[in-house]
Amino acid sequence: MILALPERDRSSMDGTIHACPLREHSTSFQLVDEFGDGQPYAGLTYQIIDYEDIIYTGKLDATGSGKVENHYCGPVELRLNQTYQGREDDYNELIVRKNYPLPITELQVRAEKTRFSNKSGLRTQSNPAQDKTNAGAFYQVEVRELVEHGAHLPPLAARHFPPNFHVFKLFRPLPVKGSAGYKPELAKRFGVPLMPNRHTVLEVRPLRALRPMLSPSNDFCALNLYQLALMSTLSYSDFAQQPIDHPVETDTVSFPVQPSIGNWFADALAKFDELWQVDAAQAGGKAYYPLYEEVPYSRRLEVVPFDPELYPQVNSPSLGEKQENPATIHWLDDRADDGGTDTQAFITHHDALILLSIRGTASVADALRDMDATQVPFEDSPGKVHNGFYGAAKVAYHFAVRYLDKFYSGQKLVITGHSLGGAIALIVSEMLRRDKRYAADIVLYTYGAPRAGDKAFVEGAKPLVHHRIVNHNDPVPSVPSTWMNTSTQREYMAQGVVTVVNPAIGVASLVLGMVNMTGEPYAHHGTLRHFMPVYFNAGIMSSILWKPGCSTINDHGCAVALKATDGLPSRGPLLRQVIDNAHHKMVVSYIPNCWASLRRWQDAQESNRSLVTIDEFRQVDEALTNAKRQILTLESRLAASSDRYVSTQAAAMAALQQEFRNIEITRTRLSELRVNRISEADVYGLFAGLPELTDDDLPRWKAHAENRKEEQLAMAPPAADDDERAIAAITGARVAGTPFNFDIDSFS
Repeated sequence: MILALPERDRSSMDGTIHACPLREHSTSFQLVDEFGDGQPYAGLTYQIIDYEDIIYTGKLDATGSGKVENHYCGPVELRLNQTYQGREDDYNELIVRKNYPLPITELQVRAEKTRFSNKSGLRTQSNPAQDKTNAGAFYQVEVRELVEHGAHLPPLAARHFPPNFHVFKLFRPLPVKGSAGYKPELAKRFGVPLMPNRHTVLEVRPLRALRPMLSPSNDFCALNLYQLALMSTLSYSDFAQQPIDHPVETDTVSFPVQPSIGNWFADALAKFDELWQVDAAQAGGKAYYPLYEEVPYSRRLEVVPFDPELYPQVNSPSLGEKQENPATIHWLDDRADDGGTDTQAFITHHDALILLSIRGTASVADALRDMDATQVPFEDSPGKVHNGFYGAAKVAYHFAVRYLDKFYSGQKLVITGHSLGGAIALIVSEMLRRDKRYAADIVLYTYGAPRAGDKAFVEGAKPLVHHRIVNHNDPVPSVPSTWMNTSTQREYMAQGVVTVVNPAIGVASLVLGMVNMTGEPYAHHGTLRHFMPVYFNAGIMSSILWKPGCSTINDHGCAVALKATDGLPSRGPLLRQVIDNAHHKMVVSYIPNCWASLRRWQDAQESNRSLVTIDEFRQVDEALTNAKRQILTLESRLAASSDRYVSTQAAAMAALQQEFRNIEITRTRLSELRVNRISEADVYGLFAGLPELTDDDLPRWKAHAENRKEEQLAMAPPAADDDERAIAAITGARVAGTPFNFDIDSFS
């Protein structure tokens, strides 16, 4: 015999010739969940195949148990391959969908409705059903091991009691697939091997997955602010499918590399592993975990299966360059293409939304595209857009459309991007919004995005919901601008500088050229939300996320960048300077800011207080008052000049007057922040009020030590008239309901 069998199993293998009548061997088994309960699997149809390939069928009883008697000697295979027969639309739609219909079984549906014994998803080492084996066997199995087609199911998770698949060597070799006289289903083995004349308990792992919580709502919420910052950053990673060759000539693909897009959605989250690393630059740094919701596996953010046998019309290697595989469907990367635009993006979906994330500037080619600020007509609508961004947007649009053609069924489109990716995402979103084939409902979040189109384009795109996130010291959102194409305005710019002298706030320099003095062709789209740092004694700093309405704040980052140069630089050197700015980067700046804002909003909502303390309000208000005073002084100086000079400065005078009014609007908004209270919906969007949020999802997130640290940036500093908070700040204690401190090296 090939294998050395335990003494108790040798009697089952006596004899080498198997002939009628049937030998009197029997095998019993039970399917249970991780709590030892077999009821979730009651009534399932099973198949047992013995050594002679005789098939026995039956149904599991009320305890999830089955038994086969009088089979030929030797081990047997257990299969539960019955196609789902129920009426739940979610499953039936997946079974009959046009592209990549899924072979969903009754077993899969039952397993999706069970739960983990350990909330972390780790396999338990003890199950009450282990005591019921009567010296038989106990195995931990997964659905994919019991069904014929498992490419759409998650990779195997670590376990303590794996089945003994070496038993398959005791079976007769299978005939070559397609040989005359043999049924195709006998050409490959699947199922779990069971030793005869014993009872085996099979613990079936729940089919549950994690997916990042994303609110499918147009309304801004702090949850999406943070979550989409992570998803925008993930777009910089590779898809990392193995093998990487095209066409893929293996039967399967895998995604072992972390961090990678493929590993996130096709591997780790599918196995219920919590991930935090979205960029290799985070290695050894702070961990920022997304908020995850636990869902049935079929409702995860999907990566389509790869199975040349099940989908020969699209997965067969014989298709060559036309072959589809997960990388070609979910990932855009045209860097190696002749005439490519160096555009990178990923797309995935579940039943409620489709997520599209577009990568920002990451190469010299991207920088050259950034600098190609020539305006070209935006097709089929008024206005013009940035030529470099538009070329990349067309590539990303066709990528998205190919995906929508396959999987769009009315879901919300959630689109995001950072830097260049944000500008491309804006144009793509507007192209999709105007595409009558989809009538798509779109919400867009961008981070540090430059201007992408002129005022006519922005006006035409007003119906598009766009939340535009900007870091205070990020210069990129202030480009491109008309002055970047000229050298004649250097002197003019030098004459129009407003310096807000308030080191505590850092509102700092306003260069008049940043204001629309000459009818600036480029304009911003969307609702601005601005991270503004406020500095206190002893290096303490907080950050306010708000909606200022004045260029003194909005264009602060670029004003500082210009002030740091000797005169006005040309567009190319400036762009290289601003793109390398630390305050423009996601890992060291935007992600920490978004995390800190989420913590501030959580604490403010839970303690029913405002988002801005009295001390913060006073300092920012003082800086804005100072800015108004300086604008009035500059305006008076211009008015006192000669009539001829004054006539040439009409645009500057008008810009100063408008900026003065805008600062007053900004002060009003600041006052509202001091008074208003936020709701749970402001923090969590459509997840507000759901019991799963408070019972499972938030506790899972807060269980990570990184989300409980006292971090400086998230702190709402104590108000001067709040003794309890002031004492807590001095002593290092924490007052219940107050935000945390956040230490970040991106601000200096």
